[in-house]
Amino acid sequence: MNSEVYCGPSPTPDTLWQAWNFDPYLLSALFVATGLLISNAKTAGTPHGRFYAAAAFVTLFIAFVSPLCALSSALFSARIFHHVMLIAIAAPLVALALPMRRRRTPGLLSAAFLVHTIFVWIWHAPAPYAFALSSNWAYWAMELTLLGSAIVLWQLIFGARREHCLPALAALFGSIVQMGMLGALLTFARAPLYGDHIATTEAFGLSPLADQQLAGILMWVPAALPYLIVALIFSSALVQERFAASAGHDRG
Repeated sequence: MNSEVYCGPSPTPDTLWQAWNFDPYLLSALFVATGLLISNAKTAGTPHGRFYAAAAFVTLFIAFVSPLCALSSALFSARIFHHVMLIAIAAPLVALALPMRRRRTPGLLSAAFLVHTIFVWIWHAPAPYAFALSSNWAYWAMELTLLGSAIVLWQLIFGARREHCLPALAALFGSIVQMGMLGALLTFARAPLYGDHIATTEAFGLSPLADQQLAGILMWVPAALPYLIVALIFSSALVQERFAASAGHDRG
């Protein structure tokens, strides 16, 4: 398989900072999508929507335009970091920039969680991952399904009504658990699983197995932080609401 698809050839430490990706189609898509988000946020009166849209643009710019894109051709750990940026940073920022729709059902949230989890596990299995690096269209199928399913999931989480706060918390903690399980599998695997990176890690001082273990740690710990932070915010709001309701009942 060709691990140089789309993001270009694997760089060396000496050439890494020259490996920017100024694909005009990609840049046009990023600018157009950000412009639409900002315009929509302004029209809909979404609180801080323009800030979230700009932050999402910066995140996606780092993921696809900066040398991180090329580095992900060399290191599986860089690819995992790239994917964490998509699903745990860019996706919630895009979801926050979109108008909040609160008429959601727990069943829809559960379905979105299941679909996103399936995409995460499929695309990080060795065979589908190798397929994703076999052509540009397969690469973008991986990237867009991961990002798109994550945006839908985060929209449903943020749009949960107060009475649906518990299902939203379940989706957040479920995301932490499923990514932690995948991270653990990568961390404790006894052999390299991703042949596309076998010959490209040594230049960065990592064996293929060490690179894979680093990828597992990234998926296991840092990837969970955005979900954990939002879960703590939701939990705090829920506790405060229950406490206020209890205090009002006692006064009555």
